[in-house]
This record gives sequence, structure tokens and C-alpha cells, in this order.
Amino acid sequence: MIDRRVLTALAGAALLGAGALAQQAYAHHAFAAEFDAKAPVLLQGKVTKVEWVNPHAWVHMAVVGKDGKTSNWMVEGGTPNTLLRQGLTRNTLKPGTEIVVRGYQSKDRYCQPACKANGRDVTFPDGRKVFMGSSGTGAPRDGSDPTERPR
Repeated sequence: MIDRRVLTALAGAALLGAGALAQQAYAHHAFAAEFDAKAPVLLQGKVTKVEWVNPHAWVHMAVVGKDGKTSNWMVEGGTPNTLLRQGLTRNTLKPGTEIVVRGYQSKDRYCQPACKANGRDVTFPDGRKVFMGSSGTGAPRDGSDPTERPR
């Protein structure tokens, strides 16, 4: 017969494990859960910060609008490993770098503390364009990802 304390400890460990898995599942979402495929954006601005974290890297940008006002954007990219395979590193996305990002705006248009978008590709001042999206998450197949298979 199993001791009641052992059963309690096992039940507690199982609950902790389930909670950790639920948090991971929430953190790694499908594209359609947060972003709008019918709301493409083209952002031009300077990198202010890069968060090189899993499950998605975030590029923060200061974008000057047609009205002259600066708005802050957080652009979600693929995993750091995916970005490294595409040729993006912490050093290629340094603060102050002027970039153009093509992507899709978040469903939440509130923009607090910053507007959010899912980045499909980034273009550098020298004209180099790099895919930065996260394939296989339900993002629109628009030809940006050279590894995508046609439907």
C-alpha cells in the first residue's frame, strides 16, 4: 500500500507539471490566435530593442507616421534558432538600425504599451531582405518563407 504522503507529493508534482505545460501552450500560440491575416502592415523605423527569447523573438521599433508622430511597435518573429538559421543575429538587429518590416497587425488594436505585429520579413538599408516569420503557425502563405510548401 502506498503511503498517503507519497500520494500527496505525486499529486502535487502532477499539478505543477500540468500548470507548466498549460503556460507553455499559452505562450506558444497559433498565428490566428493573436494576429489578423486581413490586416497587413508595412513598418519603417528604427530598432529600439530586441528580445532574443523563446518561443518568439521580439523586435521593438520606433515608427514615425505620416502625421509625424512616433509610435512604438513590437514585432514578433520566429524562434531565435529560426532567425539564426535565416541569418539574423543580435548583431544584425542592433538598436538604431533602420529597417522595414512587412507583417500583420495584432487583433488587439489598442496599442498599449505598444502596437503589435507578426513580422513576415525584414529589409535592411542595404536592400537585403530576410524572412523572420514563424511558419506552420497558421500565418498566411504569401511566399515570404522559401521553405513553405505550396498548398
